[in-house]
Amino acid sequence: MHEESLLTTELAPPERLEYCNGFRIGGVSLRMSGDYESDLALTPLLEPFRFLSHSPNIDIRIDWRDSLPLLPGPQTFDSGSIWQLSVEDDGYRFDFNVPFLGARPYRRLLIDFGFTQGTLQMSRECFAVVPYKPDPLEYPLDELLIMHRLTQERAIELHGSGIVRSNGVANLFVGHSGAGKSTTTQLWTDVEDVEVLSDDRIIVRRDRDASVVEIPSDGGDGASKHKVLRLRDCSASRTNLSAQDDNKRRGMRMYGTPWHGEAMFASPNDAPLTRIFVLEHGHGNVVTPLSPGQAVAELFARSFVPFHRHEYVDSALDFLQELVSAVPVYRYAFEPDQRAVEKIRNFHD
Repeated sequence: MHEESLLTTELAPPERLEYCNGFRIGGVSLRMSGDYESDLALTPLLEPFRFLSHSPNIDIRIDWRDSLPLLPGPQTFDSGSIWQLSVEDDGYRFDFNVPFLGARPYRRLLIDFGFTQGTLQMSRECFAVVPYKPDPLEYPLDELLIMHRLTQERAIELHGSGIVRSNGVANLFVGHSGAGKSTTTQLWTDVEDVEVLSDDRIIVRRDRDASVVEIPSDGGDGASKHKVLRLRDCSASRTNLSAQDDNKRRGMRMYGTPWHGEAMFASPNDAPLTRIFVLEHGHGNVVTPLSPGQAVAELFARSFVPFHRHEYVDSALDFLQELVSAVPVYRYAFEPDQRAVEKIRNFHD
């Protein structure tokens, strides 16, 4: 019996080795796991947001398949580019394809309705002809996951530039493409030592949901040497205490994201939100307060909300109503010169 027991132990298959990595954006943590460590390397955009949680908000398992067949059933949403969404019995299916790889998906995400747990299937057949290293969570999948998870929380992603001054005043400038977000960012960085959380996409959520982003002091492996993203060593937490106290009473916080604009600012930091300006080109640098109804409409038009479920839209509108009741919102018709910065620097609610 003893010899048989030893033999059984020796012939048992080795324990499966699983690798893990993760990141956190806007207070949402994502962990990915798989059999190959190379699948889990973060892109230069995501590297500053590295964070590995043992209880993540989103848990994704990477699973390689020989090929991914076309599946029947109606599509719920077609992005018009590389991904389509379908509803299944137990969750969603995201199929990603590009014309030069044929009609079959090169990757497929299966995830539950709460966006907490899913499997990302990768096609060996497709990636065998791709001349670059596969990146399972390459854009836009990383943003899709975070954006959909935000629908489960009191939070939203806005098209805007988040600028934090050294005195703790944190302004969010929102606008459509071409409204002047990158221009505004550049004007501010030319005259003042500000921290730009992002020059294109900002996540806003309740302040009491905020938590400290834990990253290495050098920003992670090679992040401090990255020449594209202008990541500052200073933290948005370096604020004047009285300004901090005033902002905390407002109850909202804004977070940087890796999805930058033309000015290429992307920071993993966050700050209490002081006020919001809706940008538009104009004359004379005129600031006009918006009513709650006007503010909700303007912010919703500049938000990233999944429109394929009315529950997501309703949740976003509810949160925006909460946001505009906590943080003042203004329309800002500005001219693209330094006077636009001075107007805001001297502005008082």
